[in-house]
Amino acid sequence: MLETISSPLNLGQWAEQQALKLLQAQGFTLIVANYHCRYGEIDLIVQKDQELIFVEVKARSVTQYAQSCETISSSKQKKIMKSALCFLNAQPQFQEFYCRFDVICFDFFQQFAKKIQQDFSKCPYDQQWIENAFTFDQEFINL
Repeated sequence: MLETISSPLNLGQWAEQQALKLLQAQGFTLIVANYHCRYGEIDLIVQKDQELIFVEVKARSVTQYAQSCETISSSKQKKIMKSALCFLNAQPQFQEFYCRFDVICFDFFQQFAKKIQQDFSKCPYDQQWIENAFTFDQEFINL
């Protein structure tokens, strides 16, 4: 079931690879990258002991209007939560795990082509890992 991320072709893939390296350095193991279901996509699903993390990865260049972490709308959060439930229903071995939703962001300070293969790590950026960025709330549970 382990799925790897290919070499970076654009900013989004680069950011996912960097986020995965960060998570692995903290002892997490990749379960699946770019999980898709009818509700949406989850960038990374990782595990450590009895903890399952659903990770949204965001990257933006030139953040004068909003930082990347500020661009995850409540509708996007609901899609991620529905996708997480879909994953848990399809993978019952994880249903008893503690689950959380994290966001890992990369904000770059210069404009550049986001679709060209390049080493984005050579550009200055801020990295932010927000643990428990959002949670299942009563409103979502009642959907």
